[in-house]
Amino acid sequence: MGLNNLSFLLISCWIVCSVLSQIPEQLTAQNPCISKPNCHDCIQTPSCAWCFDPKRESDRARCFQPAYDINPNQEQCPEEFTFNPDNIMSLVSNMALSKAHGKATAAGGTIESGFSYSNSSSSSSSSSSSSSASAGEESNWSESGSNQIVQISPQRISLKLRARQSYSIFMNYTQAEDYPVDLYYLMDLSKSMLDDKEKLSLLGDQLAWTMRNITSKFALGFGSFVDKVRMPYVSTVPEKLKRPCTDCVAPYGYRNHMTLSQNTAQFSMMVKQAEVSGNLDAPEGGFDAIMQAIACREQIGWRQKARRLLVVSTDAGFHYAGDGKLGGIVKPNDGECHLDTRGYYTHSNSQDYPSVSQINAKVKKNAINIIFAVTADKTAVYEQLKSHIEGASCATLSSDSSNIVELIKNQYQQISSSVEMRHNASSALNIKFFTKCLNKDGAMVNTNKCGNIRVGDIVNFMIQIEVVKCPKDPKDWKETIEFYPVGINETLVVDLEMLCSCPCEQPDSPNYQINSPICHNHGTYQCGICDCNFGSFGRFCECTTDKISQNTTRGCVQPGSPSGLECSGRGSCICGRCECEARGYNERIYGPYCECDDFSCERHNGQLCSGHGVCDCGHCICQTGWSGNNCACSEAKEECVNPENNEVCSGHGVCECGMCKCQVISEGRYSGRYCEKCPTCSDRCEEFKDCVQCQMYETGPYNKEECLEKCKLFTPIAVDKVVVDEKKNEISCAFYDEDNCRYAFVYYFEAGHFVVRAQEHRDCPPKILLNH
Repeated sequence: MGLNNLSFLLISCWIVCSVLSQIPEQLTAQNPCISKPNCHDCIQTPSCAWCFDPKRESDRARCFQPAYDINPNQEQCPEEFTFNPDNIMSLVSNMALSKAHGKATAAGGTIESGFSYSNSSSSSSSSSSSSSASAGEESNWSESGSNQIVQISPQRISLKLRARQSYSIFMNYTQAEDYPVDLYYLMDLSKSMLDDKEKLSLLGDQLAWTMRNITSKFALGFGSFVDKVRMPYVSTVPEKLKRPCTDCVAPYGYRNHMTLSQNTAQFSMMVKQAEVSGNLDAPEGGFDAIMQAIACREQIGWRQKARRLLVVSTDAGFHYAGDGKLGGIVKPNDGECHLDTRGYYTHSNSQDYPSVSQINAKVKKNAINIIFAVTADKTAVYEQLKSHIEGASCATLSSDSSNIVELIKNQYQQISSSVEMRHNASSALNIKFFTKCLNKDGAMVNTNKCGNIRVGDIVNFMIQIEVVKCPKDPKDWKETIEFYPVGINETLVVDLEMLCSCPCEQPDSPNYQINSPICHNHGTYQCGICDCNFGSFGRFCECTTDKISQNTTRGCVQPGSPSGLECSGRGSCICGRCECEARGYNERIYGPYCECDDFSCERHNGQLCSGHGVCDCGHCICQTGWSGNNCACSEAKEECVNPENNEVCSGHGVCECGMCKCQVISEGRYSGRYCEKCPTCSDRCEEFKDCVQCQMYETGPYNKEECLEKCKLFTPIAVDKVVVDEKKNEISCAFYDEDNCRYAFVYYFEAGHFVVRAQEHRDCPPKILLNH
């Protein structure tokens, strides 16, 4: 690495570190926006917006929180230069759910469910996570076949979603009436299963009749398997290859005997005609057979809209990926269909057994429910296997398969009476399912499963989608997610676009310019900032490695500054000019030497400039009608007007900051709230005491008639104890009457009249009784 390149890297590191170190930790914790250096990082942060206004002050962060960018002293980012994308959801396809027994359904569920989208198969936009309920058009598939069945609603949604924000969509599932069922019976036809085959051939009609009672659209198929025709799986002695055991046919891997058909009468015949074979080792080639039975969709006859059941009947274990090496087979299983015209698996001896994960992937892709019907001694093994295959179940087969009809019926009812939602989203997304299941009055529960579902019931799911992080490759910013019930070939498809970048960062934007003059021809101007080329740096790419070697710090020290600090200690000197620290919540440091700020002014009651002004370079600029260093003084004089004479401070003072400042004369200073008391004036206690006596206690110099005539100025309010309220500027008075009883009262002037409060009972000395 050259010296210049090394110097540039060290300088760049120093600049980045110094700028980040200037942002106080508590500010970045409170406002995560200010530390985001570009538009895409900004919008990937919740609550943040980007301002790409070319005229925005260089000391103001471009990434801001719109909810807090309301400083009246600063010009706001114009709406046309603000990029703050919303999450947008559009319904693409929303066909109504199928109905059962004439029970109408809405496009989003029953009327009482509260989960619905408007019934429309065309696009409609929505910026919220729920849509209003509307009566859906009824759909009845019975007259034209299974292609009209709708068990999932809606079917397709377009969603634009910002990173690190969760968004909820709603999905409804119902179990349709008379839903088609495809049942493919895959049987182990090794010698030990002879009696099971014979029993199945006898029970074939009963099985068909039982399933037809569940659905009139029932199709039945049949296949069998043994194992790979290689040592050590089967004997390769020529005679054994022809007839490995008594009454046995030559061994084979897998064969499709009967394609799925609604003509179930031939099932028993096909099972009866199928012959058993033999092998050497205990495990069988069931995995080969399962893979072919699923992969060969056309040959097996799986229908597009049907519940697909694959019943695997065996009394043995299974070979899986890697076991092929024992027979010299090392080519991995390709998961493709390889059947000849007779239905035999042609690649049994040329490629390995499938893995469990391959089987699971194939099951998921084709919406197959596997039912392992195995003998009691193998149940434990297949119970473990089913946990690794989506939608699989396991049941115990009797020794001669005599319980097969009841077993399949019970397993089907268990499968169809429950729903389990799954998805295929990538790791960039966090997906959660919430539902009340069938308890409409219950609470939403974080689960993707519901049970005890009957035909016609509607289960509502809320699906919460969150873009955890934006993938590195922009190609991955668009993703198609499928939400589906296990074992049902219907999905809700969500075409997701992750909002991970800004339009102004694209070359076709008018706000994008390569080697812009604004960036001193050394960088790309985009979204209002410069993205500097290698070898250049600074806010406008004005610095280079050549310039940095020069003494460029003198222009960063304020002349006459007693501290002599570069950028007043509140910024970085970069290429001869100050880059001031960034602040949050509309606080900023500015000035050519970072000498000014808008947050260091005096406060009153916790408010900057008392809330009646703005802080500019450390000084309060007060609003009209307010004054003082902290703008706490009101210039209004209403509070200083004496209500007795309507004069400001009674003509004996001046009103300052809402209070009277009283005049001083030779005799002394005026006093009182309104400067109404002269230095030599007495209070009005003497004037009021006789009226208080006659009105409260019926004592004193006035009789009743005189009291009514002379005491019209006030009527005392009786109180238990007289306490002076200083806020009301009350005057306290106390006297002794002719009975040597003490009484007290207070008075003040309010709303054009005097208010007097007097104690209800006088304080009199005890009476002395004399004995004669």
